Formats: sequence, C-alpha cells, structure tokens
Amino acid sequence: MTRAGFVTVAGKPNVGKSTLLNRIVGQKLSIVSSKPQSTRDRVVGIHTSGDVQMVILDTPGLLSPAYELQRAMRATALRALRDADVILYLADATAGTPEPLASAAELSAPPKAPVIVVFNKVDLLSANARDSLRAEGIVLVSARTGDGIDELITRCSAMLPESPFLYPADEISTQHVRFFAAELVRETALEQLGEEVPYSVACEIEEFREGRSPVYVRAVLYVERDSQKAILIGAKGERIRSIGQAARKKIEAFIGGPMYLDLWVKVLPNWRKSASALARFGYQPSEESDR
Repeated sequence: MTRAGFVTVAGKPNVGKSTLLNRIVGQKLSIVSSKPQSTRDRVVGIHTSGDVQMVILDTPGLLSPAYELQRAMRATALRALRDADVILYLADATAGTPEPLASAAELSAPPKAPVIVVFNKVDLLSANARDSLRAEGIVLVSARTGDGIDELITRCSAMLPESPFLYPADEISTQHVRFFAAELVRETALEQLGEEVPYSVACEIEEFREGRSPVYVRAVLYVERDSQKAILIGAKGERIRSIGQAARKKIEAFIGGPMYLDLWVKVLPNWRKSASALARFGYQPSEESDR
C-alpha cells in the first residue's frame, strides 16, 4: 500500500516555509531571504521515501494584500490550501502562539484538509521552553538545523490518503529549470539590494538554451522606476555584474554544469499593480472567490 498527496506549507511571511520545503526535499528549490514576501508563487517539491510520496507546496506568506501582486500572492496561497490533503501551518516558535489558520488566512471557514500546527525555529528557544511546548503536543522543528523534521514527515505521511505515487519516484519537482533559474537570479538581487528596491524586482528568462555547453541563459531583471534601475546596475555596472556572477554560480550548482548568464535590467512602470504585467511574469491573478 502506498500513500501520496499534496502537503501545503502555509503561514505568515518569514516563518521559514521555504527553508522547510528545501529541508524536506533535500535540495534547494525555494529561494530563501531574510526579507519577507520573497516567495511570490507556489513552489512544488516532491519527497518520496519508501511507500510514501509527499508533493509539497511552498506558498506566499499570508497577508492582507495592498496591491495586485499581493492579491495574486494571496490567491496562490488560498488555491494551495484548497488543493491540500494535509496542511502544515508553520509558525515562528519565538513569536508565541499563532492565531488560528482560518483567521491568519482570512477564511470564512476552516480549510477542509487536516491541519498540523508546526513551530519552526525551535533552535532559538531554551530547552525548558521546548519541553513546555512538547508537553502541549505541539510539533517542533528547526528547518535550519533539521531537528524534528523526521518526526514531522512521519506524522504527515500517516495522514496522506492511500494512493499510487503521483509522480516518478526520482523527481523532486514538477517545475521547469527555467522557473528555478529566474528565482535564483531574483534571490541574488534580494541579497545584494537594500530594503526598498527588492520588492520592485521581477525576473524573466527570455532565452534558455540547454543544447550547448555552457548552457546559455538570457535573463532580464525588471524594476518599476529609472532610479531603481540605476541602483540595480550600480556604479560602472558593478552591482549588476556582482549579481550576475553570484547568480551564475547558484544556477550552475542547480543544473550541475557550466552556464553563461546574460543578465539585463529594464524598467516596466508599476508592474506590481498591473494585471497584464503580472500575467506576463506568470503570476495568476486573484479570483473574486479568493478575496
């Protein structure tokens, strides 16, 4: 008998959802940043072990949207909640008891899938604090160190439905390498930019040629204003060269071979508030039923 199903990781921004996905899958798929709202789209990871296959959905942080990009991010998170067989509601263990998931997600009713409340970042707590939380039956993990991950996988696996595997056992994601290349370029920009510009950065892969060595990738970083473009390029092009060099190393590690990154910067005014621009970058617009 095999079990398989969709496991949605949900929670407020910056609680470690992406780090948890990467830890369970055993490979970096979701970008990780100290800046909140870095995950904008659903990232799919597949963990297959023994007779269990977990299709894990990393989602944007739950928030009250202020503009079109955030509305699309919220819609993505809500769709993932609806698709779930099991929901991991992740919370920061250092921030106290979280509000119920239905409240955090502003749902009219609790989700249909069973919910496991998981406290992350327990490596930052004292031993006494961890013991107290365990006594309350709360699942404790550290996605950063791996503590508690095996227990979480075991508990989650037992709740999945009996089913044949949904994907081949050796796959780790359903998404194309182009998606991950764009995300790694954007992650590098997040790492090297200040507090304002990163939220205005989008990455589009214009060309991805795998039938040559090195692999050729043409990527464009879009910002909303000329002043942001100047910051991204930097004096004499130093900043964009630094981003390109670091991103190239990440993509090479991901694809397991050499690649040439041809990186450009362009302005697309107010793209975060434009439905057509969001569709261009692959973000699904919000639906009335998601609001």
